[in-house]
Formats: sequence, C-alpha cells, structure tokens
Amino acid sequence: MLRRLALVTAVAFGIIVVAPAAFALGAAQDAAPAAASASALQTPAQVVQSIADQLATAIEGHRDELKHNQEKLISVIDEVFLPHFDLDYASILVLGQHAREATPAQRERFAKAFYNSITHRYAEGLLNYTRGRVKVLPFSGDLNDKRTVVRTQVVLDDGKLVSIDYAFRKSRSGDWKAYDVMIEGISYVTNYRNQVDAEIRKVGIDKLIANLETQGSKALETMAKDNKDTP
Repeated sequence: MLRRLALVTAVAFGIIVVAPAAFALGAAQDAAPAAASASALQTPAQVVQSIADQLATAIEGHRDELKHNQEKLISVIDEVFLPHFDLDYASILVLGQHAREATPAQRERFAKAFYNSITHRYAEGLLNYTRGRVKVLPFSGDLNDKRTVVRTQVVLDDGKLVSIDYAFRKSRSGDWKAYDVMIEGISYVTNYRNQVDAEIRKVGIDKLIANLETQGSKALETMAKDNKDTP
C-alpha cells in the first residue's frame, strides 16, 4: 500500500515537474524559457496533457543515466519545474497563518526548503513513469476564472485507477501555474499545512526550515546510496 502511494505521489508531482518542452539532458536550460512561453498559450488541461506526454519522452532512453546521476536528475527538474509551479503562492498556503508571522527572509528560505523537500524526495519516483499512465479527463472549468482544476486518472501497475487533480492559478502575466495536487480528494497543500502548523508550534519556524533542508539532503544521499551498486 505504501509503495503504491509513493508511486502515485511521484507520478502526481511528475506531471508538474517536467515541463512541456523539448527534453535534452544537455539543453534543459535553453528549454525552460521556451516551456514557460508555450505554457502561456495553453489551457491548464492542455498543459497537463502535454507534460504527461513529454514526461514519458523524457524518461525513455535516459532512465539508467538519470537513475545513477541524481544530481543531473535534480538539475533537470530545477530548470524545468519552477516556470510551471507557483512556488511563492503554494508556500504561503502551506505556511497558513504563520506566513504573516514569518519575516520575508524566513518565507523565502521556507519556500526554497519546501520546494527541495518535494523534488528531492520524489525525483527518483519519476523514473517509474511510463507512457499512458495518465488520462486527462474532459475539462469543465471556466478559463475566465483565476483558478481552476484539471482532473486526471493515473493507471497503476495492477490496472486500478487513482484520481489525481491539479489546482492551477492564473498569474498576472496570464499563464497558468500549478500550486496544489489532490490525490483521491486529499489536498497535498492542506495536508502539508497541518503538519507544518503542528511542527512550527512545537519547534518554531527556523527549526522547521532546517528540518526540511535536511530532508532534501538526506533524500539525495539515500538515492545515491541505493543506486551506487545497482547495475
């Protein structure tokens, strides 16, 4: 059960981690601006479908290389993820009432630690993604709204379907950016906010941030250790 949940979560974040642009290990930086521009011309549903297709293309043929080089995997994610994820908005939602109490420096440090804790923990899970796992359902939202939800279904190895929805928010420039993932109706932001609130009340925001930074670092260390002797 835990393994299935981990796979679903990795796939969920994988859809907004890999941008809808031509993927090349040596040209990720050039692809990022093009991806940001392309996403502004697409509806949220088109963005998700395009990313799902590009994710499969990105993994195919590079799986072994990325599996044994987590730094390259993370660098690719860093370069293509941020243009499509509203990190500032998501981190403020996660901080909740504590966002008003935090200093600008603390909010900035938290946002970075929050982002790293997600991408580092689920990076390797992206390598399990295969073409056809994600089915984007017909879009029924209103593009004139500032927020909307794209509904999808992910096919597990046993054929069962898991509902994964992506919350999008229209930026001031008019492009759509994801800020939350709902797995079987459970919001990642809401769930994470409850954990963050409890932890801040217990140890304070600075200690929480330090813990998140440690989680990200340990995730990479574990990934490297697990793959060191894998052929």
